[in-house]
Amino acid sequence: MQAINHYWQTLNVVSLSLAPVSLLFCLLVWFRRFLYRIHWLKSKSSDIPIIVVGNIYIGGNGKTPFVIELVKQLKRSGYQPAIVSRGYGAINEKEANMAWPRQVNERKNNHLFGDEPLLIQRATQCPVFIDPKRTRAVDAIIKETSCDVIVSDDGLQHYAMPRFIEINITDAKRLYGNTLCLPAGPLREPVKRLTSVDYIVYNISRLMGDHGTHTLAENAFTMDYEYLSLKPLVAPHSKHIKSMTLDDLKGKIVHSVAGIGDPNAFFLLLKNKGIKVIEHAFDDHYQYKKEDFLFTDSYPIIMTEKDAVKCHSFSLSNTWYLPINAKVDPTLWVKIVEQLKIF
Repeated sequence: MQAINHYWQTLNVVSLSLAPVSLLFCLLVWFRRFLYRIHWLKSKSSDIPIIVVGNIYIGGNGKTPFVIELVKQLKRSGYQPAIVSRGYGAINEKEANMAWPRQVNERKNNHLFGDEPLLIQRATQCPVFIDPKRTRAVDAIIKETSCDVIVSDDGLQHYAMPRFIEINITDAKRLYGNTLCLPAGPLREPVKRLTSVDYIVYNISRLMGDHGTHTLAENAFTMDYEYLSLKPLVAPHSKHIKSMTLDDLKGKIVHSVAGIGDPNAFFLLLKNKGIKVIEHAFDDHYQYKKEDFLFTDSYPIIMTEKDAVKCHSFSLSNTWYLPINAKVDPTLWVKIVEQLKIF
């Protein structure tokens, strides 16, 4: 039998058999949100605005590149942003001998923080705090930094955390699958939840060719990826500047390693560039070991930047990662900045 997510894009025997469980899941989600709306469960207050970037579709929608670009745009607009994250993949308090919340420090063991927080901190050079209870991370940011706006990497369903702006990232190719909630479908909340978010951003990076001229709602925008030159996997503070393009690998065989929400998207990107790919898919937030890269041949190894932040200590040769930039409709940045002015 296929993995459960194989059945999430269509209505089929497996998804329909799980529909009663999904209905119960949806009811519990609705009831929990209802308790927050009537203030039976309370959200904490915040003296500074919080922008939540999340999704109702579980995993692999392009949220992290968007967060990085949003933070950069806020800095260009004169803000001092900080980021809060759940820190998926970070080791727990007992193993780490370090309490929550934690401020990300790239000079320390990457296992303390998780891959996405490390990537965001390295790309933005802004404070990043992680905690399974995001409200504690928010409190720490306000207490320990001079930031004037907080961006939450994920957390759309973390209702204990206040939010001034909500942004949902949608994969324009998968959209909302079969529109069922977990486990029969891929959704954390029903599609109707999108009527209450401030902005919807459609990630069109996996759409091939003409993206069409579909009319978007007033609060909907598009995001594509700009693929930069491949960079070698070297020590984090190395001055090594060697690089190559994806075109340099056209027609060649490579090992492609991806431990992200949707590894197939990365493999397909390389194949569409004419590269012959030997696929190595790992679970999202997988903690690599050097043995994972000990292949019996000398083909180049290509990975995502998110994977690379966990592999710098391995001293691997002929290993490269692909940085990407999110290209977002600039009108969205204007609207967000204007909205922040009225906080």
